[in-house]
Amino acid sequence: MGRTQPFTPLASSGLTQSDLHGQRLLAGPGSARNLLVITLEGIPGAYLQPNRQALNSRFNDDLMPKLSKWAERGMNTPDYVLHTHQTIRGLYAMLCGDYDKLANGTPKGVELLTQNERNQACLPAQLRQAGFTTHYLQGAGLRFMAKDRIMPHIGFDSVHGQEWFANKNYLDFPWGKDDRAFFEGALGYVGQLQKQDKPWMLTLLTVGTHQPYSAPAEYLERFDTPKQAAVAYLDDAVGAFLDNLERQGVLKDTLVVVTSDESHGIDGVRLASSWGFNLTLAPEQAQLPTIKRGTYGHIDLATSLLDYFALPIPVALGGRSLYRDYDSGREMISYTNGMLRYHNGQGLFTECDFQQRCRRYASEGFIADQARYLGPADSLLGQQIGALAGVLDQSLLQTPLNLRYQFGGPSPIKLRKRIDDDWADNLIGAQYLEMPGGSHTRVRVKVRSLDPERAAYIRLKAKQLEQDVPLGLPEEVKVTADAPLEMEFSFDNPTERKAFSCLLYTSDAADER
Repeated sequence: MGRTQPFTPLASSGLTQSDLHGQRLLAGPGSARNLLVITLEGIPGAYLQPNRQALNSRFNDDLMPKLSKWAERGMNTPDYVLHTHQTIRGLYAMLCGDYDKLANGTPKGVELLTQNERNQACLPAQLRQAGFTTHYLQGAGLRFMAKDRIMPHIGFDSVHGQEWFANKNYLDFPWGKDDRAFFEGALGYVGQLQKQDKPWMLTLLTVGTHQPYSAPAEYLERFDTPKQAAVAYLDDAVGAFLDNLERQGVLKDTLVVVTSDESHGIDGVRLASSWGFNLTLAPEQAQLPTIKRGTYGHIDLATSLLDYFALPIPVALGGRSLYRDYDSGREMISYTNGMLRYHNGQGLFTECDFQQRCRRYASEGFIADQARYLGPADSLLGQQIGALAGVLDQSLLQTPLNLRYQFGGPSPIKLRKRIDDDWADNLIGAQYLEMPGGSHTRVRVKVRSLDPERAAYIRLKAKQLEQDVPLGLPEEVKVTADAPLEMEFSFDNPTERKAFSCLLYTSDAADER
């Protein structure tokens, strides 16, 4: 009989601890006074020409020529890894210096709401402590993905969604502001910040390049797909925004970082779902390279920006600084399109499916146009990488049991006439949750109508892996000012539930009945 190979877990310290041992690119603290982080919904790194050229990518579609022109003036990081899908997970990783769940479990931004210590290590909280005013502005409503609660919790003083904008849309877009209207509004926001005495941090998030990819007719006529047209529309909008920032002198005293929350992928491009980008536009640009070599990712952004401003790095943050050069490789991990991918920092790249069947490749970095196949990995390596992801997933919680999440609130919500979209019209975040096997879940819902003259109609759905889960809930409940809805129900979880969502919808259908 053969001897069973003992299981030795992979060390996680290389992924979780900050590393500032590299050589500084700047002689001292950065000269910028302010920080602007522009997050573009779903944009892969392949859309920026300097990234394609640096990695010898065979993808040739020039969908973002204006942003690519700006990238030629800044510092680009071609091998830049996005660790997961879903906006709130990307924002958490980049702002809080931690890997989000490398699976479909409860996002860590939601878990962070249950505690009041780790959130203080996030970038906005650290900059606020250093004297910055901190601001978050997105084009969609804030309730979706619970950003109305998460963003203040991680240190943003001012948090605004589409309700902040006074300017009209150029397009009818279900998620909120189209990109041109968003950036025109954001330019006014920056102008107000420039008038204040304190330094400021502003994080922007677009939504126009999210499905269903709306774009004006002239763009739809020029491109083969609505997705390409939406990307081109975003390119014109962000290009004009950066042009205006330069014209108004904002770039002289502001560090600008352009990145994306996740990647909507590109058919036929290797690792496109994990390929992100990081473009730095700094006042001292001449001291920075156009191409930043090495493997980096969203795990590095918070540490990098604190390092730029020469501020202390909290122990809880992981990552390397983009504003330093390192003479060694580093580990990196991601989970996109159902594949768990791990690079050991020494030329070995491994990707594993949900059954922990793994394939090994020789690859200098993480993101590469091609990699040399080395054959299947043994089952032990699959177990080790899976266990490593499990350790990273538990960075916030000591136990997954006895947790209380609150998604609703007392703020009035303006109702739509009818419910058209399970996700865009959901009122309480549509957040993915995980329920351990053998656990029990209790849900309490309380909704009342504020208008004594009109009724609201309530629907509650449960979904798992995007499919409806029958829980015996009433199909629709009429709610008036005199008769609010108060409902409690519970259900068992005999086996583990992942990617589970409770969705609450309310429509104002009084004039249709």
